[in-house]
Amino acid sequence: MNNLKDILNLFSINLRHQLEKYGSLDNLQEIRFKVDKPIILIFSDREIVLTIKTSIEDIRVTINKMSKFSIFAFEEDVKQGFITIQGGHRVGITGEWVFENGEVKYLKNISSLNIRISREVLGFGKKFINYIYNNGSILNTLIISPPKCGKTTLLRDLARIISNGEPPINKGFKVSIIDERSEIAASFHGVPQLDVGLRTDVYDNCLKSKGIILAIRSMAPEVIICDEIGTKDDFESILIAYNSGVSIISTIHGSSEEDFYNKLRMSNLNTNMEKIFKCILVLNNRNGVGTLERVKKI
Repeated sequence: MNNLKDILNLFSINLRHQLEKYGSLDNLQEIRFKVDKPIILIFSDREIVLTIKTSIEDIRVTINKMSKFSIFAFEEDVKQGFITIQGGHRVGITGEWVFENGEVKYLKNISSLNIRISREVLGFGKKFINYIYNNGSILNTLIISPPKCGKTTLLRDLARIISNGEPPINKGFKVSIIDERSEIAASFHGVPQLDVGLRTDVYDNCLKSKGIILAIRSMAPEVIICDEIGTKDDFESILIAYNSGVSIISTIHGSSEEDFYNKLRMSNLNTNMEKIFKCILVLNNRNGVGTLERVKKI
């Protein structure tokens, strides 16, 4: 279900007709619905607020169609605030949350949906691979980027290139992706919907700190790829991977190396963590998504 028309067919008739009347949906990134509020379309370069408003019935019908009338089958995902539908598209959900003993029990009265369109850009990583690949090895690499600057798209394509052994790499590497938020491989029922390479194993919806250890123990990866590190547990698991001889490629939210160092200080992790990463790539969208602002080799 990578075709946008297939996604539109999951909406209520009212919502679908309104979107079909809009016209071109090229470069659409998000569709946001809120009860009694206008539909918002977010493109790579602009935001469009439509005049039509979303009703409770629109939300109800859309959720039923997306979950194939079994929202309870997505119960664990819903507790995290999203479901992933076929094609790897991620649907953020919110409304009235019910807690028990400090933990999310369930969500009721759903009032907002945010459909994030999943797209792969094959070849996106080609201009970056020469920084990461050196003398037959994959360097431990940290990608620093603000939101919506292409870091997850880059991770996905790097996984494909490294796993397949595409030039300039002369052999494929065994790759494990720890896909905590189901965004890199966009898995549906555990199966990647996007191309992450033939030698790649995906730990879908798995905590980074747990998945990294599981991968090392069971899949013998040569490269581990994960997104958005930041907690003490994340950093500690990366240290374990490093000490196991596994290469790491990861991302972190930020606009500079200082943001990375600040997170290390906040984690109170007394190690030389900053020395693990031999290549640091800093991205922004100054000249479009995936603009390479700075490269640092250590």
